[in-house]
Amino acid sequence: MHRDLDRLVAQMVAGGITYAEAQREFEKRFLAVALTASDGSITRCAALTGLHRNTLTRKIAEHGLKP
Repeated sequence: MHRDLDRLVAQMVAGGITYAEAQREFEKRFLAVALTASDGSITRCAALTGLHRNTLTRKIAEHGLKP
């Protein structure tokens, strides 16, 4: 997994992706997968990600995700 991540990061840097863009895209995809894994339950997703429910709810709205 670390090698895959290293390759991805190298591709992003070579492609001119900024740190802020990479961070935002990672967060959005991470939360989308976590929401799916928790069947859309905010409580379970919060426990899975280690985020407070209020923070998670705010980030879901920021990224336009649907629980």
